Amino acid sequence: MPLPNGLITYGPNANCTLELCKAEWSVVGYQPNVPANAFFLAAFAASALIHLAQGIFYWRKGRPTWGFTTVIVTGCLDEIVGYIGRLLLHDNPFSFGAFLMQIICVTTAPVFFCAAIYVTLSQTIYFIDPSKSRFDPRWFYWVFIPCDIISLVLQAAGGAMSSVSTTEAAVNRGVDISLAGLVFQVVTLVAFSALFIDYLWSCGFLGALFGGKAKRAAAGEKAAAAERSFPRPLRLFLVFLFLATLFIFIRCAYRVKELSEGYFSEFFREETLFIVLESV
Repeated sequence: MPLPNGLITYGPNANCTLELCKAEWSVVGYQPNVPANAFFLAAFAASALIHLAQGIFYWRKGRPTWGFTTVIVTGCLDEIVGYIGRLLLHDNPFSFGAFLMQIICVTTAPVFFCAAIYVTLSQTIYFIDPSKSRFDPRWFYWVFIPCDIISLVLQAAGGAMSSVSTTEAAVNRGVDISLAGLVFQVVTLVAFSALFIDYLWSCGFLGALFGGKAKRAAAGEKAAAAERSFPRPLRLFLVFLFLATLFIFIRCAYRVKELSEGYFSEFFREETLFIVLESV
C-alpha cells in the first residue's frame, strides 16, 4: 500500500513507523491491546507447561500420552508465537515480521488442538465401549488427523503467501488459500461432531446425562447400567471435550467470515471480535 510520499504500510518492504504513519493505515488497522494479548500469551504458556508436566507424569507412571501431549503443546507454542507477534504489532503495527508471526501462528494453532481432540475421543471410546462405535475408533485419527494436516498446510501456505505479497491481488490469492484451509477445517469439524454425538447416543451417555430420575427408573436396568457406566468425572470430561470442539468450530466460523472479506476489510480490523471469538 504505497503512499504519495513513498511510505509503504504493508508487506516485506514496509517502511512506515508510528512516527511517520497512523496505526489506522496498517493492515491490522490498530495497535493490539497489550493487557489482553499478554494475558492470552501467559495463559497459553501456562497451558503448555501444565500439559507437558502431565505428559511427563503419565510417562513415569508407565502410561505415556505423547501423542496428545505433543499436539497440545505444539498448539500452545504456536499460539505463544502468534501473541508475541501481536505484542510486537502494538509497538509497530507496520512490522512485517510481527504480522507474519500473528497471521500464520494464530491461524494454524487450533489445528493442533483439533488433533488432540481426535486422539482423545478415540482413546475415550476404547475406555467406554468400542463395540458401540460404528467403526474402529482408530479411524478418528486415521481420517481426521490427515484432514487436519491438509487444513494446516493450506492455512500456513496461504498465510505466508499473503504476507510476503506486495500487491493486493497477490495478497488476496494467499487469503483465498488460507480461507480454503479454514473452510476445510470447518467441514471436518462438522463431520467429527456428528460422529461424536452419534457415539454419545449409541453408548447411552446422552440418556444418562439428560434423563431425569423418573425417566431412568422407567427405563429400568438398562438406564441404571448406563448411569453406572458414566460416573460424574467421566460425564464432565465428555461435556468439556464436546464444548472444546464447539468453541473451535465457532472460532473457525469467525475466521472464515473474517478472511472472506480480506485483510483490508473493517471486519478484519475489529480487535474486540478477535479477542472474543479467536482468543477467548
